[in-house]
Amino acid sequence: MAGSADLLATWEAGLGAAPAGRALLLHRTARPDLDAAALPRLPVGERESDLFALRRALFGERMQVRLGCTACGEDMEFDLDAGEFAENLAGHGSAAPRRGAGNCATSHDGPAEARRPIAALPAERLVRVSEGGWEVEFRLPGVADLTAAARAADPRGALIARCLVSAEYAGEVRPADALPAPVQHRIAEAVEAADPGADVTLNVACPECGQATRAELDIASYLWTELDAWARDVLLDVHLLATAYGWSEPEILALSPLRRRYYLELCADV
Repeated sequence: MAGSADLLATWEAGLGAAPAGRALLLHRTARPDLDAAALPRLPVGERESDLFALRRALFGERMQVRLGCTACGEDMEFDLDAGEFAENLAGHGSAAPRRGAGNCATSHDGPAEARRPIAALPAERLVRVSEGGWEVEFRLPGVADLTAAARAADPRGALIARCLVSAEYAGEVRPADALPAPVQHRIAEAVEAADPGADVTLNVACPECGQATRAELDIASYLWTELDAWARDVLLDVHLLATAYGWSEPEILALSPLRRRYYLELCADV
């Protein structure tokens, strides 16, 4: 796991970045084993799982979430388990209600029941679809694919064109723009089934009115907020210890959090 100095460098680099840039910086921290250029091409669900795992490693299992009821405006607070999300983003995340909070269940808008089996190839990150005589092979979209497609006049068509590996009808190779609407719909189902963690949606039952509120859980934004608060606290610790002992920033960051806190307590007692 990244040390304090590396995390501070990530935070500093992200201060002037857009949300997408911050998410990429966090993903680089979560996956130092991969080339940075490959990260935007990973399936979105894989990136979300990586970020949940990073959050778990940095700040623990418990995630505190606050959400306003869309029906009555009641402020709801509840807990989520970051570890469970990291291990299984297919709709089995748990939420433990806090005192005065409503029950919360997590769900991920799953695909309609498949009419034919969907063969997912995790190693190659591909899905294969058979529909109405069509045989299609499709690569799971990454963040870069979604971002580029969103800028196009026809986002769905642009996304299909970027991620289509092969398409055949009656034994003949066909281009992406030849795919009929039912095949495109079937591709969307297949992608959702193969990468369910790409859309993490919370369903929260309001304790006051009983109505359910749905909201997307943006783990990149959540984690960045926590990292920002942590970084500012650490820099304050550095300032206080450097003032008291004359130590350099690297020397202070090399201390364990426990020893750093002990020295701060000693400074307060002086």
